[in-house]
Amino acid sequence: MSKIVAVFGSSKVVPDDPWYRKGVKLGKLLAEAGLTVATGGYSGMMEAVSEGAASVGGHVLGVTAPPVFPHRARANPHVAEEITADTISERIHRLVTIADATITMPGSLGTVTEFLVAWNTNFVAPLRGATPQLQVAVGPMWRRLVDHLATEFGADDSFVTCVDNVDAAARIVIDRLGFHDHGSRVAY
Repeated sequence: MSKIVAVFGSSKVVPDDPWYRKGVKLGKLLAEAGLTVATGGYSGMMEAVSEGAASVGGHVLGVTAPPVFPHRARANPHVAEEITADTISERIHRLVTIADATITMPGSLGTVTEFLVAWNTNFVAPLRGATPQLQVAVGPMWRRLVDHLATEFGADDSFVTCVDNVDAAARIVIDRLGFHDHGSRVAY
């Protein structure tokens, strides 16, 4: 079974936004390496990553929350498999728990929440004898947030790898999940 990478990001980016194009590229890189992509299933960065993965034949999971977002009729058209949740908390929990790794792109409060849940899940994993999952964040705002939380609240910043671009994020995830030598077509 393919390893799953959950990608978090803004629901507000549109196709002509540079971050949307970066999301498409990230989805392609992950799918070309044989990884399954999971997102919140709706618009913006979720759709961009889904579009990129689907465009190269990748499998795309969308974890949606219809009771929370009744104005969103269904998952974006690139989602191959929709998983529904009843609440935001359940949606985030499912994304984090089904993933072998997470990548966080720029976003707003919802994205920050997803990022923090993934980080906290990694923090408590060793307490129950589990291995923390790989967590990568793209963009300088994440490094500032991680540094702030480590300094002000004593959070362990070793659980988060901050990078500047999607190429670096994809490379780290593909290498760490063991897909770099499986005949992938990925060119960074």
